[in-house]
Amino acid sequence: MVLIKCMIHSQKGAAADQKTAAKAALVHTCPVCRVSSIDTKIFKQYFESEHPKSPMVPVLVDAQA
Repeated sequence: MVLIKCMIHSQKGAAADQKTAAKAALVHTCPVCRVSSIDTKIFKQYFESEHPKSPMVPVLVDAQA
């Protein structure tokens, strides 16, 4: 019984660590709608398609899409 409780507790901790790591990997955030992205290239494509009238974010000006 104790072993099962220890396994369940360790699994809950692992899930929290995965969520924290996933949030930390999202480095770019859209200033218009607050959507997060991992990659600069994907973020630039998203920004150009979803917010064509908004001025380009300075980080994305030099990025190649």
